[in-house]
Amino acid sequence: MTMKRFTNKVAIVTGASRGIGQAIALAFAREGAHVVSVDIGDQSETATKAKEFGSKCTTYTEDLGKLTQKGAGDFIAKVVKEAGRVDVLINCAGIIKRAPIVDHPEADWNAVIQINLTAPFFLTQAVCKWWLTGGRDKSPADARLKIVNIASMLSFQGGILVPGYTASKSGIAGITKAFANELAKERINTNAIAPGYIATENTRPIREDEKRNESVLARIPEARWGKPEDVAEPILFLASKEADYMNGTIMNVDGGWLAR
Repeated sequence: MTMKRFTNKVAIVTGASRGIGQAIALAFAREGAHVVSVDIGDQSETATKAKEFGSKCTTYTEDLGKLTQKGAGDFIAKVVKEAGRVDVLINCAGIIKRAPIVDHPEADWNAVIQINLTAPFFLTQAVCKWWLTGGRDKSPADARLKIVNIASMLSFQGGILVPGYTASKSGIAGITKAFANELAKERINTNAIAPGYIATENTRPIREDEKRNESVLARIPEARWGKPEDVAEPILFLASKEADYMNGTIMNVDGGWLAR
């Protein structure tokens, strides 16, 4: 039997109950990883599908909207205790709140920044600290810790009606580079995927708006909305050995949107 790419690896995926996060979790399961699914929602479907690949899936119900620095450290310690180690962290969980910029509610701004930017920062910080204070020493000499964040086209653009989301995704691109600058020498790879327009629940309001949907499709050279699986496959690459010399990269997966 051919060895799968992530056999004996532990991959944490946040936001894994549906959409892009679920597609990522299942891609790792298909490749043999022990998937650690993290979400506030029902993760039973993800767990069932992951196990159909013959892989282990452990689910944790966590409210990332309330995650603190200490809470992130406690969570990573719990995963390490129960799974033995962490090889991959995928920060995928995210929300979006739409409102005109001059009327954008404070509560919406705070919620988006917390889940989309603060929680990924705390989780990345915690898993890197574990790696540097013992995880690396207990790993094979060529082992690396792989972190992949979910950025966005709005890491490069201003967007419309989503100032909090734009700020958070610009911040994700920034901290991806910041972690790479400080920790690449420690055998830690921190990269990000910037999805284009992907057909998920977050983008449903745009797809249901005939004029917005038409304008989006008109700019995408592929002439179609992306699928969650279109994002998952490049993430497997960034988490693999083949991407060991990639650090601080923001990889666009957008059907050509930015090239237009």
